[in-house]
Amino acid sequence: MIWSLLPLLPLGLVAGLLSGLLGIGGGLIFSPLLLLLGLTPHQALATSTLAIVPTTLGGSIAHVRSGRLAWPGAVAIIAGAALSAGLFSRLGQGLAGWQLMGLQTLLYALLTGLIRPRSPLEQGMPESRPLELALSMALVGVLAGVAAGLLGVGGGLVMVPVMVGVLRMPVHAAIRYSTLAVLASACSASLAFLADGRANPLIGLVLGGTAAVAAQWSASRLERVREERLVWMLRAITLVLAVDSGRRALGLWLEAQGSTLQKPGSSS
Repeated sequence: MIWSLLPLLPLGLVAGLLSGLLGIGGGLIFSPLLLLLGLTPHQALATSTLAIVPTTLGGSIAHVRSGRLAWPGAVAIIAGAALSAGLFSRLGQGLAGWQLMGLQTLLYALLTGLIRPRSPLEQGMPESRPLELALSMALVGVLAGVAAGLLGVGGGLVMVPVMVGVLRMPVHAAIRYSTLAVLASACSASLAFLADGRANPLIGLVLGGTAAVAAQWSASRLERVREERLVWMLRAITLVLAVDSGRRALGLWLEAQGSTLQKPGSSS
């Protein structure tokens, strides 16, 4: 099994680079890749969550070392993400594969329109007070945990657009907070996925370990990238993922309809 994964390691490096640079977990690379390996949607999403843990750990280490995090907000978003991911980790079990993919499609389409660069006036706005920041971050963390538990994604593609588009936070700061929260939510959800046997530990750790190296490298260079470029990268990624998830959802739905028609006693 390990040898069969070696050709896929370069994609793990790509996932790590995107994780450290954009505050996402790497699930956008891992999930489609695991589906191509033959895993079911439920197995792919669970194993993707497991791979996100070492990936975001690498980026989190770099962001903490930068000294640019406000810890009241960081602790709040971590707590919100971890608690909600654990609570909602079994929510997706009752959904069909095409339903999971369909929900991902709707989510990515919404986020594509949500995130946008801040105006010059917004860039000059004062920072939120510690208590206000903590409450806002806790709510954002809860959203990330729901995304991790229901869809098996780390939640970074949810949190960064929400923090930038709704809270009007600088994108560099949103990416740092997101990386920490994705790590927390992925850890929490992975425990449940491992317990119920949905996640493949070997595949998850091999891909995630490779991505962790690249994530730490790119996270340490985040400040070198302009805000507008980061925003448009996120919009491009969510748009591509919306199209890809929609395609997969349609294929799984057609397959399910075909299976239903082939059952004994069904109408032709």
